[in-house]
Amino acid sequence: MAELMVAKGVRDIDPQIKLIKNEVISKLQEMFELYGFAPLETPAVERFENLGAKFAAGEESDALKEIFHVTDNARRHLALRFDLTVPLARYVAMNKDIKMPFKRYEVGRVYRDGPIKLGRYREFWQCDIDIVGSKSMLCEAELLAVAQGFFASIGVDVLLKVNNRKVLTGILNQVGVSSDDIEGAIISIDKLDKIGVSGVSEELAAKGYTAEQIAALFSVIKKGITLEELKSKVNDSVALEGMNDLEELFTYLENMGIDKVVFDVSLARGLAYYTGTVFEAFATSGPVTSSLCGGGRYDDMIGSFIGGNASVPAVGVSFGIEPVIDILKSQREVLQKSPAQLFMVPIGDCTVKVLAIAEEFRDAGVKVSFSIGKKGVSKSLAYASSLNIPYVVIIGQKEIEENKITLRDMRSGEESKISVEDALLKLEKELHE
Repeated sequence: MAELMVAKGVRDIDPQIKLIKNEVISKLQEMFELYGFAPLETPAVERFENLGAKFAAGEESDALKEIFHVTDNARRHLALRFDLTVPLARYVAMNKDIKMPFKRYEVGRVYRDGPIKLGRYREFWQCDIDIVGSKSMLCEAELLAVAQGFFASIGVDVLLKVNNRKVLTGILNQVGVSSDDIEGAIISIDKLDKIGVSGVSEELAAKGYTAEQIAALFSVIKKGITLEELKSKVNDSVALEGMNDLEELFTYLENMGIDKVVFDVSLARGLAYYTGTVFEAFATSGPVTSSLCGGGRYDDMIGSFIGGNASVPAVGVSFGIEPVIDILKSQREVLQKSPAQLFMVPIGDCTVKVLAIAEEFRDAGVKVSFSIGKKGVSKSLAYASSLNIPYVVIIGQKEIEENKITLRDMRSGEESKISVEDALLKLEKELHE
């Protein structure tokens, strides 16, 4: 019999990891709805022409190269979605009666047949928020506020890097790159953090850019350069428009108390559909170096789906669930293997009575698992310990006669015989600390 294996780049999610994933998604959804975003669900399978459109992924993007191609029984060319943005654009284009601005969030699986490393897989989850129908920089400010608020809620310190595609386009205009070649240059510049100046320079040279153009480009695109410094070096009108947008955005962020956002002139994002602001979040420490969320403004995509010179501005951000999980997993000494907070162990012929008591705890919001079978106390304690369940209740005939339960704290080993009411008060306090 052949060895059982999963496909490369995908994985089963064990309960202890799935519990963290559920926690992350729940906190994201709470944050999304706190800012008034409504849920939407789109299919994982799309027509290839939607995902592969020039105004979607773009012919030179990694996303297009990494598409999973599929066909149905009628041999139609389909594909697994590589993000949740293109399906949103298609949805808005098909539903022209949507009230604008349209604020939506979506949580779902996406697929990219690309390289695999810690925090990056071929099947992964994204949680997206987008605002469709407004060009205001208030939209970007709100998205970045959501991002900072979410990462703070899970205890992950991040830096949110922000740039504007107009800035990069204007810089490339200024150094003499033709409009037809700008997109290819931007995709190379986006790799600056990964392959450095020398690597990007080699890519640009291979694409036909001159040594003078490359030198002029990196005389401006420098780590740590401020918007003020950039304005003194770049006078292209498109770049100035982008820098003015960013200055407006930072004014809003300052007044909202959003202080984890910095300008990074090299940030480009490798998808063709971005037209303005782009942003990514990175953890300031820990095992994951890839971005934890990313997004930007894509004012042309939805209108291109609609056709007829339609203009529908939009901006969004996508949160990568897997890299966030990898960070949280690395921070926790003990991983829960069960959602149960309490394990109920009946002794002797007390099962029926203990079932009723278990429901009292559940009614109070305590997550309860019940001992099934005829395990003794020692085996039941070992079982609860193996699943990292923090509390065990033991009830025998003596406890019933005294109208008490034996509550054991599995972390400290302490036991106390108390009433159900007192146990509920104790658990309410300690489980929510």
